[in-house]
Amino acid sequence: MIPDKVPKEDVFHGSEDLKKTAHIPSFEIYKELYLKSIENPDEFWGDIAKDFFWKTNHTGPFLDYNFDVTKGEIFIKFMEGASTNICYNILDRNVHERKLGEKVAFYWEGNEPGDALTVTYRELLQKVCRFANVLKSQGVKKGDAVSIYMPMVVELVVAMLACVRIGAVHSIVFAGFSAESLCERIMDSQCSLLITADGFYRGDKLINLKLLADEALQKCREKGFSIQRCIMLKHLSKEAEETLLGSQSPPAKRPCSDLQVNHELKPSPVPWNPEVDLCWHALVRGASDECEPEWCASEDPLFILYTSGSTGKPKGVLHTVSGYMLYTATTFKLVFDYQPDDVYWCTADIGWITGHSYITYGPLANGATSVLFEGLPTYPDVSRMWEIVDKYHVSKFYTAPTAIRLLMKYGREPVQKYKRESLKLLGTVGEPINPEAWHWYYSVVGEKRCPIVDTFWQTETKNPNKTFPFFGVVPAILNESGEELEGPSDGYLVFKQPWPGMMRTVYGNQQRFETIYFKKFPGYYVTGDGCRRDKDGYYWITGRIDDMLNVSGHLLSTAEVESALVEHQAVVEAAVVGRPHPVKGESLYCFVTLTDGVTFNRTLEAELRKQVREKIGAIATPDFIQNAPALPKTRSGKIMRRVLRKIACDERDLGDISTLADSSVVEQLFHNRCRMAV
Repeated sequence: MIPDKVPKEDVFHGSEDLKKTAHIPSFEIYKELYLKSIENPDEFWGDIAKDFFWKTNHTGPFLDYNFDVTKGEIFIKFMEGASTNICYNILDRNVHERKLGEKVAFYWEGNEPGDALTVTYRELLQKVCRFANVLKSQGVKKGDAVSIYMPMVVELVVAMLACVRIGAVHSIVFAGFSAESLCERIMDSQCSLLITADGFYRGDKLINLKLLADEALQKCREKGFSIQRCIMLKHLSKEAEETLLGSQSPPAKRPCSDLQVNHELKPSPVPWNPEVDLCWHALVRGASDECEPEWCASEDPLFILYTSGSTGKPKGVLHTVSGYMLYTATTFKLVFDYQPDDVYWCTADIGWITGHSYITYGPLANGATSVLFEGLPTYPDVSRMWEIVDKYHVSKFYTAPTAIRLLMKYGREPVQKYKRESLKLLGTVGEPINPEAWHWYYSVVGEKRCPIVDTFWQTETKNPNKTFPFFGVVPAILNESGEELEGPSDGYLVFKQPWPGMMRTVYGNQQRFETIYFKKFPGYYVTGDGCRRDKDGYYWITGRIDDMLNVSGHLLSTAEVESALVEHQAVVEAAVVGRPHPVKGESLYCFVTLTDGVTFNRTLEAELRKQVREKIGAIATPDFIQNAPALPKTRSGKIMRRVLRKIACDERDLGDISTLADSSVVEQLFHNRCRMAV
């Protein structure tokens, strides 16, 4: 349960050594800067903007907006009149002005231990310029949308920054998405070109990415939309290619047998359409490593990123140039307290907003050295992440509560095999972290010496929340009637004004943008998240409003119930969803994954009900508890709660589950459900 006031024994302070070098060393300094960011945003952001290059300066106010649909169209504008180029700011200036050309930008760590690559800022700039020239040679110009469907390789960063350099708009599609999902995103964004790879390994599973890309392009053609060019990166080894070939009919002969990849000449038997497909390596071989940047206006589109919404058509979230650049640079520097000698590792996929911001743009804007990881936290063994921490001397580590809970299951020994002495700060992202996972992360991984930064982001808002709002962010809590609540309270989390890094619209659908985010409570941006403010003014994000259950008139957070369940020593992970109830409106249906060796039985079920009742109250007592050997998760590790809702209601029409990492989990859960007296 989230407390109204954190007990003294549960208050953890950063070390004095960290405070000495911290950008924001005290709460008093935070409060001063926060007030300045709210009361005088022009001066606050103006000071930050001085650290960047502007081809032309802005005119008028730094920030202009309308959040009230009753007063006209919703809009957010930042630094109008200014022009710049993000790629120039995060690469050229680091190389030429800051003299960081020989500094490592990325340590790339492949799926297999020992498969690694080091890329300096100078090398990255050269690679980006070459590929930017390739894009221009294929007719891509400023304002065009380019779809990128690639694994976690350095070339993914190269492709996105090459787009930015020439003013094109990148739309990155997570490589775990299906062909249908890729098709849908290509068509919605009207992309002119697709960039992909032959395939990649995810643990011991080989993914034929090019085959999926080809299926997506065929689906596009069938629906009346055609992409004329597809650039393919050769990433797989010869042995992996032969595995792909063995799983399908022989492909057409491809003209790329002389490509130099990993310093060897290897043919590639992936599907090939000579009328559409082009070889990445052949194209860049003759390209110049000099490319003048395209200067873009502040509110020019930067990228489109589609949310993987649980229902309805995915939304193309549109971010623009200047605001996103300043905000990601600032949040990275201050939230993670970045210092020049840090080695930083964000374990997210670049296909998500966290990866966009805290693998690519934020770290590079600060001249940071990052780890770029292609693999899984449990492959080839459950010590992989800590091995990488020691290998690269990682000092700032950022991952998801899902990954933490997964690794908790295996105990301390896999973590303690490695020293982790370089770690200075830990971070979490993606969902609320339960107390047990937090304590394990703090005590076992960080050895009680590393502070934990728990962040709240949205694809739409780029807003971190470390229990107090970040600079420029003005949160409020509303009740169902739209009344703003003061003091300790529970309700809807909303924002009263924008900051530079907010989305500007839903791509191609301004009406949908206004309906989703602004019509429920005119004058406020509605996050869709529930929130609690305690007596000390701390904000606690309790989860999506979709994950708030109304039980007999009481609003319950599923995250709270889940935290109570996993406090039991037998439970490793829990997920709670609502199930319609004729009297209470909604009932609590709980899925629990147990520690190895523990048997699910009536006694344990009774203990879990008792625990939740004691931790939260009788109103939160679970109506149903189901044994879940595993939970349905996407390839990025997020629990698909809409699938769990379907299982709870015994509804077999699950919709699109192509993003599930293991679809067999669903059938097992349905089977276990049938064995319950539901």
